[in-house]
Amino acid sequence: MNSFAELAARRISVRGYRPDPVPAEVLRRVLETVRMAPSAANRQPWRILVARSEERRRAIARAYPREWLLTAPLILGVAVRPAEAWVRAEDGWNAAECDGAILMTHLILAAAAEGLGTCWIAAFSPSKLREAWSLPEDWVPYAITPLGYPADAGRPKQRKPLDEILLDEPT
Repeated sequence: MNSFAELAARRISVRGYRPDPVPAEVLRRVLETVRMAPSAANRQPWRILVARSEERRRAIARAYPREWLLTAPLILGVAVRPAEAWVRAEDGWNAAECDGAILMTHLILAAAAEGLGTCWIAAFSPSKLREAWSLPEDWVPYAITPLGYPADAGRPKQRKPLDEILLDEPT
């Protein structure tokens, strides 16, 4: 198995974190990796949001009220701005959310490569999250994740078999 396949296989959604701080150089490596994410037409219509303070993390927790969220020393978010995103001419499809998904995927995989845990969260109140991060109305909160060292090994992944999800031409 190659190293990327191993990384993808070992990445899990973490819902409990040790209180250990994330060293600045580790966070910087994660963020530099995330910055390299591709986007449609290289528009990069995103911002990476970092919540370090107890006050900001508690404000974010009002948008997603799960106590385990606050066990992580950091909460990261992705916001997208549809006005900056590439738009497909034929039907007007806006790539902002797709670009946000690509960025978030890079984030959770870069974190896993550093031994950090994450949990992709989209089930939040957008208005409360916008308020917590003081986002202007034209910025859309896309996803958040706690970031820190996992408190335990977590649950094994459950995935459908490849033949159940693959639509392939007959050979």
